[in-house]
Order: sequence, then structure tokens, then C-alpha cells
Amino acid sequence: MIKGRRSSTLDYHRKDRKKFIKTIIQAAILLTVGIFLFQVIFNVRHYDEPVKSTWANDKGFIALSYFGVDRSGTPKLVAKKQLNQQLKALYDQGYTTISQQDIMDFYQKGKALPDKALFLSFEDGRNDSSLFAQPLLERYNFKATFLSYANKMGNSDRKFLQPKDMLKMMKTGYWELGSNGYRLTYINIFDKEGRFIGMKSENQLRNKENVEYYNHYLMDFIRDENMIPLEDRNEMESRINGDYKQMRDIYTDTLGFVPNVYMIMHANTLYEGMNRLVSDANDANIQRLFKMHFNREGHVYNDSTQNLYDLTRVQPEPYWYTNHLLMKIGKDSKQSMQFIHGDAKRAEQWKTISGAAEFVEDRIALTSPSAGAGKIYLNGSSHYTDMKLSTKLTGNVVGKQTVYVRYNEEKDSYLRVSLDNNVIQVDQKKQGHTVEQIFTRTLDAVQWRSEDLAFDKATVYTKEQTAEGALSTETEYPVNNKQTRNLELTVQGNQLKLKVDQELLTEVNIDSAVNTGGVVLESEYNPQNKKDDIYDGVFGDLRIESLNQKDSQSSVLFSSKSKGFKGVVTQIQKAISTSIDWAIESF
Repeated sequence: MIKGRRSSTLDYHRKDRKKFIKTIIQAAILLTVGIFLFQVIFNVRHYDEPVKSTWANDKGFIALSYFGVDRSGTPKLVAKKQLNQQLKALYDQGYTTISQQDIMDFYQKGKALPDKALFLSFEDGRNDSSLFAQPLLERYNFKATFLSYANKMGNSDRKFLQPKDMLKMMKTGYWELGSNGYRLTYINIFDKEGRFIGMKSENQLRNKENVEYYNHYLMDFIRDENMIPLEDRNEMESRINGDYKQMRDIYTDTLGFVPNVYMIMHANTLYEGMNRLVSDANDANIQRLFKMHFNREGHVYNDSTQNLYDLTRVQPEPYWYTNHLLMKIGKDSKQSMQFIHGDAKRAEQWKTISGAAEFVEDRIALTSPSAGAGKIYLNGSSHYTDMKLSTKLTGNVVGKQTVYVRYNEEKDSYLRVSLDNNVIQVDQKKQGHTVEQIFTRTLDAVQWRSEDLAFDKATVYTKEQTAEGALSTETEYPVNNKQTRNLELTVQGNQLKLKVDQELLTEVNIDSAVNTGGVVLESEYNPQNKKDDIYDGVFGDLRIESLNQKDSQSSVLFSSKSKGFKGVVTQIQKAISTSIDWAIESF
């Protein structure tokens, strides 16, 4: 053998080993995928019915209804990981899911419910909701209702689950069926300039950014540009009756029955100020076709005095952290909730003053109590003086995220930087004085995609209202809009320096009396969000460095970034997740 030249035999052996290892890895991946698909397609597991003889709750139940589920989440669909965390939190606190029959028996026969009763549902009939929710229902032995639109039954749109699949789901015991109606069509539409658009189907109105007023197909008379009805009572009733008839016929033909549960689009409109004649036409059809109706949305709890045809549920928003959902449930049901904390070691470094904090990956998600402020205090920070604090504020634009430094509770003094609805503000508070604003500025406009816009403007308007154009101002943002702002705050001696997104915004002198104190984070809702008075302030990559010479040996006072092996694992997980998302979107 010539020295320095590798034997061809060894090369073949190496290639064979590589092929063998590659084959093993591929086989393992295919086996895993195969098992997952087999369980999804053939629904191997079955629901275990609870022992109802132990039930003694005569008070009521909570109802949650998710609009849809996505692998990694969108502005409108909850991520499967997030759904898992929320369902696990409810499971750990003893919630048991109840069936449609349980609800009917509760109201009609006075039968008891479990101590913590949950009615769970998934709206809109999406394929991915079933795909991602099924394993979680099996894990927690939860039962759920799957709602669909009748006009999507039997069509070729792969985004929506089809009748044969729904019937298979029912056989496992984990699923029951419900309806959101026949179609999703909008009427009496006006744009932000007050121009009349008329009636459009769901597909024709994909871009809703410029829409200011509309109503759903069953919610009003069809009107002209002056808001004068184009149909008389008989014509309106015939149109509405026709939709319900098509609903009945399609469900009967494709499923063999009409589902028991109805959730009308748009919620909170029927019986709530809409035209009485239109309301009566809907009510007669609903009571003839369905056994119960979740007419309202926004309140999670149904007590024993509710009407079966005027029940309420909450649709958890995709941007809600788990503690946000738990805070909402506690507020509405008056039940005691145990909040989650995430990373226990990091959680121990902070004292909760109010609200609830979750320490997840490199973020601190601070959930405010209802109509109040969530606050946490960094333990051992009372002596801090000169420091540099940096963080990524990633909560929703509509809401308030605040950082306090030199926070002295005893003296009631502090320096405070707040980001509220895209306005940055710096305040100082001296002992015995009122709060003094020392800087404020509206940041660059936040951009959003029209398809992500929270579209929630259905009602009946007068001609005068539509002529006025948009009710909102240019400074208002959709409540579901997110934006990351990189904040860097430096306090040294009697000077404060503030940077946002690497831009120096201000260097101001501060009062020498405000010279020492701790670090506090705070979150609070903005009144623009009229639907929800709970807010998640999110502080990512929080880092606090001492600028004191005596602390030079260890200048980092706190960091939320993952370190060492855990940090590497976190980055790898993020990279894999991003790659999978890219592959799904591309192929």
C-alpha cells in the first residue's frame, strides 16, 4: 500500500456504514410519521366516559371555543403548543369536559355537572384544528365539539374537514359536532370613507383593512347605500328561512342528522339590539333545528339560570398566554385559579406584586389582573443605582409595558419608561411629589397585514354613522397586532439615556433625590381594547448590567437569556421549528 493513500476497501466500509446509519434514521422517521398518521386516520384510542355518579355541581360550567389551530400559530389561529399548554393547565386544575347531553340534562332535568366543568369546542370546520387537537384530547381525555359551515360540506376545499371524516371522529368518543351556520357572507358593507360596497362572500372580502361597517347575512335586512331596506318582511324571512333550510338539508344528507349545537355568526348580535323582526326569524329557525345555541361570546361562565338558546363562550385569542386565559376564567367564573410560572429558577428571582408571570424561554410574560396592572419586582435589587437595562418589548401594540428602575417603595420614588399604544414615555416620581413626565414621543407607525386584522365591526348603523366614515382614528391599531421594540435604558448619576430600536431618543437630567432602588416590570391593558381588560406584557432578552466600578467583577445583575447547554437546545429547537414552517409554506 502506498503511504498516505487511503485503502479503497476502507472507503467502501465507511460508505456502507453511512448508508446503514442513514437507512436507520430514515426508517425511524418513517415509523414515527406512520404511527402518527395511523392514529390520526384510524383513531386508535377511544374516549373514557367519566364517572358521573360523583358529580355534584349545580352552579354552572365554563365554555371555551377555539377559532382554529395551527402548527406554529398565526394572528388568528392558536399554536398547537399553546393549545397544549392551556388544556394541560385546565386538566391539572381538575377541569373535566362535559358533553352536549350533559348541558341539556343540566338545564332540562337538573342533573349535576363535575365540580369544574368545561365545554370545549373548535369552530370554523378547519382540517388542522382536528389534526392538532386530536392528540391533546386523547392525552387529557377531553371531549370537544367540532363546528362547521354547511356550505363547506362535501366541497373540494381541503382546508375544511369533510363529512366522512367527521363521522369517523365521532366514533372515537372524543368529538361531537356542531354548526356555525350555512355560510359566511357579509351584507351592508361600507368602507372607511363611507362608500357603499353592498354584499360580498367570504372569498370576495379577503382584504378587510378598508372596511368600516358590515353585518352578517342573517343579522339584518339587506339595505341600500342609505341604509333603507331593499326587502320587505316576507322577503327577509324567506331569505333567512332559506339559509336554515339549506343548512338542514345538507347536514341531513351528508351526516344523517343536524348537529345539536349552534354558534351563530356574528356573536352578541341576536337579542342584543338587532332588528326585532330579523331576530324573531332567526330565533324561530334556531329553536326548530338545534338543541342549544351559544349566542354570546366574551364571557366564559354559564350559570344555572342561563337559557339553552342564549349560552356564552370565550374564544381564546392566539396572542393570549396561558395565564391570560386562566385570569379570564377566574374573573368570569369566580373560581380560584393556579397560575403557571414556567422556569422555576427564574421565577424565584422575582416577587409577584400583582398579576401572574410566566418565564418561558428568553421571555417574561407578565399578565395583568382584570382592569389592573401586573407587577413583579426583582429580588435583591433595592440597592441598584447606575445600570443599563435592555429588553425586547414584544407584547401587543394596544397595551402598556413598563420598566421601573430606582424603584423605592418606601419613599414612593422611581424612574419609569412606558410603551403604551406605540407611545414611549419617561416619568420620574420623587418622594412627596406627583409623577412628572420628562419625555414622550410617538414611535414610527406600526405596520400590519390586512389579512391579520381583527375584524369585529358587525352591527346596524344609521345613514349618518356610515357617512362619518371610520370610527377609529389613525393612531389606533388592531388589538391583535404585535410589534417588537428594542428598548435600552441607561441611568448613571443624574442622567437618563433612552434608546429604542438602536435610535437615541433622549438624554435627560433626573432629580438627584431619585438615586437608588429596585427594578420592576409592569403590564396593563389599554382602554382601546373594549373587549378584554387583561393584557400580557412581554419582556424578551431582559438584561441588567451594573455600571458601578465596584461591581466590575460581575457586571451582569440579571439576564433572561438561556445559558450553556439549555441555550443551545433552545436555539436548535427554534431553528428546527422555523425550518418546518418554511417547508410547510413552501411545499
